Amino acid sequence: MNIRRFVTAAICIAACALTGCKVTYSLSGASIPANAKTVSIPYFPNNATLVSPTLSSTLTDELQTRFTNQTKLELVPENGDLAFEGEITSYTVQPVAVTSNDMAAMNRLTITVKVKFTNRIDPTFDFNRSFSAFQEYPSSNDLSSVEGTLIPELVTQLVDDIFNAAVSNW
Repeated sequence: MNIRRFVTAAICIAACALTGCKVTYSLSGASIPANAKTVSIPYFPNNATLVSPTLSSTLTDELQTRFTNQTKLELVPENGDLAFEGEITSYTVQPVAVTSNDMAAMNRLTITVKVKFTNRIDPTFDFNRSFSAFQEYPSSNDLSSVEGTLIPELVTQLVDDIFNAAVSNW
């Protein structure tokens, strides 16, 4: 009889102790605090010297879509439990592979985005940093002829990096 009381008490204590613990799992690898309900991702302006007209909206839309599709967070205009601010700071093309006659064989398109992330639930995960992504393309192609292919690839890479930095804390 004493053993039964001890086991019952131990189970009750363990159950009480475990009810305060909650771990969130996600197939996307996101580790979001259980009490985070909202995310705010306002428009990221393009403040680069060289500007692609649709880059800001493409980047902002893709980041918003990533959070709404891969988390249970509700997108709000401002003051989300998780909040982003950012801007496109650089959009550059540079030669990277030079041929024997000093001509560029390949060019590199690089996009850099400065992001400030605020986690109002756990400020230890806040950050303010830049993310860059690049793709190379043959210099025989004009930038305007490859932007339609390269920009979506670069935006996806940037969104992956930003998403992982914000919510993949492992």
